[in-house]
Amino acid sequence: MPSIAFHLSPQELEFSAIRAQGAGGQNVNKVSNAVMLRFDVRASSLPDLLKSRVMALGDQRVSREGMVVIKAQEHRSLPMNREAAIRRLLELLEQAAHIPATRRTTRPTRRSVRQRLDAKAIRARTKALRARVGQGRRDV
Repeated sequence: MPSIAFHLSPQELEFSAIRAQGAGGQNVNKVSNAVMLRFDVRASSLPDLLKSRVMALGDQRVSREGMVVIKAQEHRSLPMNREAAIRRLLELLEQAAHIPATRRTTRPTRRSVRQRLDAKAIRARTKALRARVGQGRRDV
């Protein structure tokens, strides 16, 4: 399966720590453990083909201006949320980099056509024998 090769530079990633939503007790009000990752696709060092494919993905995390925004808050530590955000960005880029194989049309073999027609004839003969005498029943 072909894929576009790319390298992600850490300098192109912009992180900001924010307060996580949801449960967490008193700790949630004191500590900023969630991470907001911003990645500018258009200003990045990615290949042009990959940039256009990321923009065409239709993913809600990619804005019209080409900014990818990922919020990670599933872990209680900032470094783990940072890693989770990077992992999600890489998954998004790999999804865009994957080029599906083109389908080539093929013809069925003579034998497979013959087998299909023989099977149809057998089924038709079986169904014809089920019909009442005199109602569309042909000698088979």
